[in-house]
Amino acid sequence: RLRLHDGKLIKDRRYHLRTYPNCFVAKELTDWLIDHKEAPDRETGIRLMQKLMDHYIIHHVCDEHSDYKDAKLLYRFRKDDGTFPLSKDVKVFMRGQSLYEKLVSMDESILKVREENSVKYQRTFLGCEMIDWLVQEGEVENRKEAVELGRALLEHGIIQHVSNRHHFFDSDLLYQFWINFRRRRRLTELLNESSSRALSESPDSPFCLRKLNPDPGNSSFLSVQTNKEIKIVSAVRRSSITSLSGNSNPYFSTTPTLVFPPVAECNPKSVLKRPVTNEELLSPGAPYIKKTLTIVGDAVGWGFVVRGGRPCHIQAVDPGGPAAAAGMKVCQFVFSVNGMYVLHLDYQTISSLIMTGPRTLVMEVMEAIE
Repeated sequence: RLRLHDGKLIKDRRYHLRTYPNCFVAKELTDWLIDHKEAPDRETGIRLMQKLMDHYIIHHVCDEHSDYKDAKLLYRFRKDDGTFPLSKDVKVFMRGQSLYEKLVSMDESILKVREENSVKYQRTFLGCEMIDWLVQEGEVENRKEAVELGRALLEHGIIQHVSNRHHFFDSDLLYQFWINFRRRRRLTELLNESSSRALSESPDSPFCLRKLNPDPGNSSFLSVQTNKEIKIVSAVRRSSITSLSGNSNPYFSTTPTLVFPPVAECNPKSVLKRPVTNEELLSPGAPYIKKTLTIVGDAVGWGFVVRGGRPCHIQAVDPGGPAAAAGMKVCQFVFSVNGMYVLHLDYQTISSLIMTGPRTLVMEVMEAIE
């Protein structure tokens, strides 16, 4: 957007006796994408701009077209006309970017290369250092508010504990900015993002309870939490997702869709007896213990279902699968996946992490002390 402003592609334009401020001509923009090596051809350029439309970043000036047309039509960045939707996620991201820019521009920045356990980490800081700086710079009113901001940044994947073992605390634990906001990104990266929906539709998804060819008389996977309501699930509305997670946390900023392959059967009712929050899991003296499970996937998958969100829980485990052999049980909460802290993520994102990771899966789970 800023480059287009600098290049005068975005400007006030007159059409049918009316002036439209801060807009661009779609056909000219497609030419610009190719000339500046942001797209190899017109088809890719159109797909990129459609992606921006789908994410409410650009729109037709009169909202008469819901798709991006490579023609002499006027479009505009929503940020230029005040219609950009500032959801909680976007606000946290922009706050993180603002703090990062401020930190890297300082002469004596707290962001440094540090070493822990013989591993060097970029863009690191101590938790207490960050809190001191936030209060000193007037970014927050007090240390409590600074901790809340740090936790929001961590939960949105902007910062993280260097070994993904801790949430954000006012302590000498070492954290780093996970996102390098100054890295030059190419638009084509948008087309390479893996879709959690596509993963859940994959016939090889390990998150579907299924036996492709169940033996006659074998109760198969559906013996877990048998219920009369077991049925084929094609899509679940947002209201059902909150029931799956066992709470009414309105965290989802968009309406996710659950889609299973036709062969997948599952029980949408949560196995949790009551809602459990991250604060409850992480509070000192909480009646939960952490276990590390190493699961080697087989030809079908890992043999378990993860559901819910913030925190996610184990909904079901195949009694004869790799996860059960590793000690996984229903109602356990997923703390980390392959070293990455995931208590703040929804089950679709965790599914994506596992699907795109190695066959040998290392998970930390938390379970209630009986």
